[in-house]
Amino acid sequence: MNGAHLHLILTHVPVLGVGFGTILLALGLFRKNRVMQQTALGVLVLAGLAAGAAYWTGEGAEEAIESQLGAGKTYLELHEEAGLFGLAAAGLAGLLALIVLARGRNARPLSRALVALNLVFALLASGTLAWVANLGGQIGHPEIRSGQITPLGEREETEESR
Repeated sequence: MNGAHLHLILTHVPVLGVGFGTILLALGLFRKNRVMQQTALGVLVLAGLAAGAAYWTGEGAEEAIESQLGAGKTYLELHEEAGLFGLAAAGLAGLLALIVLARGRNARPLSRALVALNLVFALLASGTLAWVANLGGQIGHPEIRSGQITPLGEREETEESR
């Protein structure tokens, strides 16, 4: 396993973790279910930590594939820059979740306002991580890059005319 492989494995954890935690937190707020809210907050804390691990393995991934990229280097740089925003967003959502959990320990009620604020941060983090993941996918998958694919018929005509 090289740095790129480790990074690819780890990057899915914060994306899915923040997404799942966000949905669970929204449901917990809607149902006024403390256990569901606490579980969601715990997931957001873990996803924030996983975002850190994903970010710090990015350098090893870059070193492993940079020489093979060609046109994908532009996407690598965009992904790297966006990754810092993803780390910050997931980290803030996780830190706020930790604060909310700490304030609600010993059977004290969770602050509904802080849980709602955490939901806003989690939604922002979900969107940010989706953006980062999309940019990461474009590094090795030119078929998902905007405007990079010619229609199948045109490709076939070009091949036949050679």
